[in-house]
Amino acid sequence: MKHDILSIKGCKTDVYSLNTVVVGTGAAGFNAADRLWNYGQTDIAIVTEGINMGTSRNTGSDKQTYYKLTLSGDGSDSVFETARTLFDGGAMHGDLALCEAALSAQSFYKLAEIGVPFPHNGFGEYVGYKTDHDPRRRATSAGPLTSKFMTEKLEIQVKNKKIKIFDKHKVIGVIVEKGKCRGLIALNKANCENPDKRFVLFNCTNVIFATGGPAGLYTCSVFPTSQTGSSGVAFEAGVRGRNLTEWQYGIASVKFRWNLSGTYQQVIPRYVSTDKDGKDPREFLDEYYENPTAMLDGIFLKGYQWPFDPRKIENFASSLIDILVYNETQIKGRRVWLDFTQNPSALKADFGNLGEEAYAYLKNSGALLPTPIERLAHMNKPAIDLYAAHNIDLTREMLEIAVCAQHNNGGLAVNRWWETNVAHFFVAGEAAGTHGVYRPGGSALNSGQVGSTRAAMYIAHRYTDAPPSAEDFLKVAEKTVFEKMDTAERFLSCKSGKTVGEIRAELGDRMSKYAAHIRSSEGVKRVISEAKAELFGIADNTVLKNAYELPQAFENMDLLTAQYVYASAMENYIEEGGKSRGSYLIYDKDGVLPADGIPENLRFTLDDGRLTKKVQEVGLRGGECEYIWDDVRPIPSDDDWFENVWNDYMNDKIVK
Repeated sequence: MKHDILSIKGCKTDVYSLNTVVVGTGAAGFNAADRLWNYGQTDIAIVTEGINMGTSRNTGSDKQTYYKLTLSGDGSDSVFETARTLFDGGAMHGDLALCEAALSAQSFYKLAEIGVPFPHNGFGEYVGYKTDHDPRRRATSAGPLTSKFMTEKLEIQVKNKKIKIFDKHKVIGVIVEKGKCRGLIALNKANCENPDKRFVLFNCTNVIFATGGPAGLYTCSVFPTSQTGSSGVAFEAGVRGRNLTEWQYGIASVKFRWNLSGTYQQVIPRYVSTDKDGKDPREFLDEYYENPTAMLDGIFLKGYQWPFDPRKIENFASSLIDILVYNETQIKGRRVWLDFTQNPSALKADFGNLGEEAYAYLKNSGALLPTPIERLAHMNKPAIDLYAAHNIDLTREMLEIAVCAQHNNGGLAVNRWWETNVAHFFVAGEAAGTHGVYRPGGSALNSGQVGSTRAAMYIAHRYTDAPPSAEDFLKVAEKTVFEKMDTAERFLSCKSGKTVGEIRAELGDRMSKYAAHIRSSEGVKRVISEAKAELFGIADNTVLKNAYELPQAFENMDLLTAQYVYASAMENYIEEGGKSRGSYLIYDKDGVLPADGIPENLRFTLDDGRLTKKVQEVGLRGGECEYIWDDVRPIPSDDDWFENVWNDYMNDKIVK
């Protein structure tokens, strides 16, 4: 890596020249850097806005899952079978599914080797369990904090190799020339007041973008507050998005953001609605369910069926609860809570009105105990301790909840080497749009490891050139750099408008209300209109307290760009005849109403599957969105005759 200082608009600006920059310090980003080094490409660095930020390090679940090929027992499985499961989720390309299946064992064993505590039995078998959308027992877990352990162990590998990490650097622009990525411009968050140190340029041959999903789009979100994403700058640079309509939503706590799946629901807590001040409490589920057994079973099944799914709404199924929570919070303007200190009023003392499955589960677990908190303490004491560590005492207080964005199945479009339509710009982790409509639980962790490995392999084999000189780079980068510098000056000189916090709250609120798990054509059009209008004048309508709010100001620009593109993709899906599927409901005036007493704008019709064999891509050009609907690529059936593969491998014909 070479360091130069160039004069740009009168400022002495740092320019770093190197082969590859990895953006992000989650599990995918650290793995990308580690793999690059191991494959022989050592002219690399990592750029991150905060080494301890992001979803991988700061989130988890009741039992955070890693999905992989079956590695234990006597049941049959194969790479192709695993690929088929991924592919059958709908709207997923077969070559990506095959890559994720084929490299799952390699990626998993690497994590186990470097110390991630995945459990194995006395014979060395890494045993598994079934997760959602999983026909076998491919899932495994290192506990509630699997991704945190992964990130920490991969960070050790990177630091042992002394790979340079630029901490507190926020990427605000991607430099592209003739469809090829040439570098990045970043804000130095520690030196925002100093014009000579405010901006840093990276002149590089390749970029691996591992910045996570655009979590900051939603107010109701289970993503950690430190995670916002950077998809907007990629769209701005011409990178296309794929399956942006496809998210996963579920019930989560809002004071401390955490998924409320598994035993949190299986102990059957009380669902309570209050007014804004926490008064007027009532058990609102009772108003909609025809009988107590159906309601109690619905709560219990939220443990297994945690993500919202429109296929599980009718006949008082578990996802009706998500609809009712949304109705209380977003439509009625009330607050909703889980109460673990008391049973739902519908639950009899002898549990006699529980359904067979729920009763058997609690009985077999030795948990037919008087209250939800006692049942939770018996089955999963760490679930209580987790909240206690964040100053929430489930033994004494109710837990405020909402239906929250949890994961973006879509993202930036990549090929089978995780390279985008912009050459030399690779994407890995949640930022990459590799999943379809449905996905097995835990497949996201595997996808991040596989994608970063594939990107590193391709770069190390095919994109090894050094970047141009810093002076030649600046000739290419000048337009983008000048625009970003001018935008910063406009932010700093603005005297009237909204604060960065106000803008962020407004954009998140409208996405949660109109473009989350409940959508309509009218609603997403409103999001598009408001996002586009606000983005157009944001630099002249944002008041900063000081220069150290510049990162948040650029973050809002990024999120508004992403919001405009994501909502536009949703509108296009609806215009193409798309109906309710995956983890969202789309209003249909001729559809069914989930239950009596629910507003008419929650009528819906299930998708007929016509678009599950298609993949939507969207690109941003000249401020407008353009759409492509491609047929899904089938799972490849390449020649696997050993002698032929061996010959291609020895003659370096594999990476192409």
